[in-house]
Amino acid sequence: MKVFCTGASGYIGGSVAAHLAAAGHQVTGLVRSVEKADAVRAFGIEPVMGTLDDAQVLARAAQAADVVVNAASADHKGAVVALLDALAGSGKAFIHTSGSSIVGKRSRGERSDDIFDEDTPITPSPARAARVELNHFILGYHDKGCRPVIICPSLIYGIGHGAGRDSVQIPLLIKLAKKRGNATHAGPGENIWSNVHIDDLVPLYMLAIDKAPAGSFYFAENGENSMREACVAINRMLGFAGPPSAMSMQEAAAEWGEGTAEDTMASNSRVRAERARRELRWRPKARPLIEEIEHGCYRE
Repeated sequence: MKVFCTGASGYIGGSVAAHLAAAGHQVTGLVRSVEKADAVRAFGIEPVMGTLDDAQVLARAAQAADVVVNAASADHKGAVVALLDALAGSGKAFIHTSGSSIVGKRSRGERSDDIFDEDTPITPSPARAARVELNHFILGYHDKGCRPVIICPSLIYGIGHGAGRDSVQIPLLIKLAKKRGNATHAGPGENIWSNVHIDDLVPLYMLAIDKAPAGSFYFAENGENSMREACVAINRMLGFAGPPSAMSMQEAAAEWGEGTAEDTMASNSRVRAERARRELRWRPKARPLIEEIEHGCYRE
C-alpha cells in the first residue's frame, strides 16, 4: 500500500507514518526542511519537500498514494481542499486528524461535567468554530467519490514512534515543574481532559485506514484525568515533595501563551470513543496516564 502522510516529522503523523513503514508499506511524508527530510528517512519514510500551502505538491502526492493521512494541522483548510479535490472520484481514503478541544470550553481550571460522544451535538467555542466547520466540510466529501474519515484524539501521551517524540500537555507540565521545582497547574487544576496513549492511537489509525466507512468521525480516548491529578503524578515522578501549586491565568498565559493556557491547559475536554469501540472494535490497552507518568516513559 502507498501512503502519503502530512505531519510525517511530527508526533501523531510521525508515529503513524513510522508504523506503516515498519509494516512494509511504501510511505511518503511531507516535510519542510532538509533536516526533517533526514529525520523521516531514518524511519523508512520517503520525504516530499513542501508545505501545507503548496497545493500542487499535495495534489500530486495524494494522487500517487492509495491512502492519505493528514496529521500536520487540524485547521488548514487550503491543504484539506487540495488533498480532497485530488482524491475526488478515486474511492481512496483520506484520514484527517482533528482534536477534542472542539468540545472544550474555557473554564479557567474549573471542572465541567459535560461529556461528549460522537452523537452529542457540539456548540463550539469561538476559538474552535472554524475547526468544527472544517470537519463538516471534510465529511461532506463522502458524496464526491472518496472515503473521508476523521479521528479526533483527546490529550495524547507517551513517546512518539517516529521523528516527533513529544506530545503537548504532559511535556509542557513536566518542563514547567522542572523549571519551578514543583508541578504547577492553571487555576485550581480541576479541569478534566480525556486522554489516550500514542500506542493505542496508532492502531486506531490502522483500523480506520482498513475499514472505516466514508464519512466517519471517531473520538479517541481511554480514560480521563484532571490537570491536578497529572501534576500530582509529575511531582511523584520527579521526587518533589508536597502538593502541586496553582498559578493564575495571567501566569499561565505568560508561560504558554493565552490560547494554549485558556483552550488547552485550563479547559475541559471530556469525550467517549463509543463509535471507535463499536464500529472498529478498537481495544486500547496501553498504560493509563497516571501510571505512565509515574512509572513509564516520562520517568525513563
